[in-house]
Amino acid sequence: MTFIVLTVLAYLIGAIPCGVVLTRLCGKEDIRQAGSGNIGATNVYRVAGRGLGIATLVGDALKGVIPTLVASNLDSFSITQVAIVAAATFLGHLYPVYLGFKGGKGVATALGIFIVLSPKSVLLALLVFIALLWKWRYISLGSISAAAVIPFLAFYFEGSFPLFLAALFIAGMVIVRHRANIERLRNGTENKFKA
Repeated sequence: MTFIVLTVLAYLIGAIPCGVVLTRLCGKEDIRQAGSGNIGATNVYRVAGRGLGIATLVGDALKGVIPTLVASNLDSFSITQVAIVAAATFLGHLYPVYLGFKGGKGVATALGIFIVLSPKSVLLALLVFIALLWKWRYISLGSISAAAVIPFLAFYFEGSFPLFLAALFIAGMVIVRHRANIERLRNGTENKFKA
């Protein structure tokens, strides 16, 4: 019963649209109707400014941290159950019940999840992200590349097959959600990051 309750709560926490909530609280326009229309930190940063963008990033990451941390600290939970709770949190961000199941791309929430499950993997994936962002100035390219490597890093450091499967699922969904960005990267029309 505890597992079912926590899984449902994880989804509901993951579904909180931090970008939408923060921009509305600050009197900004509906982030879904501006810029790329995405509810994540990158679009909030571009449309509503650096401060709200960073706040959205932190909020979305915390959504990943909190349920995963709770699950991983319950002695009665197996690693498989922890992985399922993490996946439920991530799905909440992608398909939030509060927004008609139209959510973000999941990068920040995935970051929060893996900070708990495999911090060494996050560190190396972050280095990949930073290197690619510095070289080509595309946040999407850095995010996609970091997502692609993290399942294998997590398996290398943690040695858990259930965790690897969860990481593979999360990474795959991050990449799928970036399909429009991938097309723009191929066409040379993707927006570059401006500090």
